Order: sequence, then C-alpha cells, then structure tokens
Amino acid sequence: MRIVLVGPPGAGKGTQAVRLSEELRIPHISTGDLFRANISQQTELGKLAKSYMDAGNLVPDEVTIAMAEDRMGQPDAENGFLLDGFPRNVSQAEALDELLENENVTLDAVLDLEVPEDEVVKRIAGRRTCRNKSEHVFHVTYSPPKKEGVCDVCGGELYQRDDDSEGTVRKRLEVYHTQTEPIIDYYKAQGLVVTISALGPVDEITQRALGALKRDEDGN
Repeated sequence: MRIVLVGPPGAGKGTQAVRLSEELRIPHISTGDLFRANISQQTELGKLAKSYMDAGNLVPDEVTIAMAEDRMGQPDAENGFLLDGFPRNVSQAEALDELLENENVTLDAVLDLEVPEDEVVKRIAGRRTCRNKSEHVFHVTYSPPKKEGVCDVCGGELYQRDDDSEGTVRKRLEVYHTQTEPIIDYYKAQGLVVTISALGPVDEITQRALGALKRDEDGN
C-alpha cells in the first residue's frame, strides 16, 4: 500500500507510522528522517538543505520533494510506503501526484488522524522533559513522575520545553490549519481520505487504523 499519514501535531503520527509500517510491511518515510539522513551523509540535497537551515530559512519545497522522490525510488519502497510529514502543503501534494503518475502508481489512502484541538494542547503542553542528557519525557496527566518535577530514571529536574508551551502549540496548530490541513480537502476530492479518531490507547488506535485501511482497500 501507498499511504500518506496526516494529522495535527500531537496526534501521534510518529508512533502510529512506525506501528503501521511494521504491520503493513512497508517502509516508514519521515520528512525528519530524510533531512537528518541527507545532512549526515552530506548528499548534495543534504548540503543544499543545510545551507537554507543554517541561514535560518525554510527549505524550499523542491528540495523536500527531491529527497522524497529519491527515497521512494529505493528498492524497499517498490511495493509501497507510508509517508509521514510529506506532503506538507497542496503544492507538495500536487508534486507527489506527478511523481507517482510518472511511475504509473497511485496512492491507496490518506489516513487522517483526528484529534480535538484542546486534546492536542493537553497532550503537548503537559509534557515534562528531564534536563539531564537522557532527556526522559513524562506527562503531567498520562505518565506523571512519582515525584513532581523529578525524573524517575535519573533524579534530574523536569521542565517544560519552550516548544511545548501552550502558546507555541497553538501557533503550530495555526500553521497546520493554514498549510497542511488543506491537503485533506485536496485528497478528499480524489476519494482517498480515511479519517479515524486518534483518541484512546495506542494499540486501539493502531487497530482502528488497520481496520479502516482494510475496509478502504476492499472498497467497503
């Protein structure tokens, strides 16, 4: 299967992407991993991306698209893949369609993980990270430390990272609504969107997603 995974920050895309790729036996292609791999291996695309990042600029779509195209062309992705973080906007979605069309293949589904905005804020703003190098992560509601403000593992101080603050989370949500959410309507017009609730235990969400993808594949 060829799947695009979408959803707001805090929806659990990374966790579900790993689980679904294992269950479906297709590679998980993450934008973050693509950037890290290209930069660490000092590929031409990696050097180009780093030049923009070092200057404090956004990496242009064409660089991201080229990285994705290169990864999707590798042997392990011949029979399918799960894209996580790409496409991030309608322009990238259009470019992806063109890439797939050139290879005479199509997307099978766009899996939309649906989470209420207040729950997203609660999930991310509740994180507490250990200041020590281990950076163990806890959550004030879902996985609280035994002693408030203290890491269970090493005894380090727990703190809220700046990018986990409520204000930052809401700004990230605004960016998602403006830039990424429109791709859901784009793919709905193609009949590809499968929406599931991303609330509940992780295992339950995985099974919900697998069931929805199977029903979609069967045409039911």
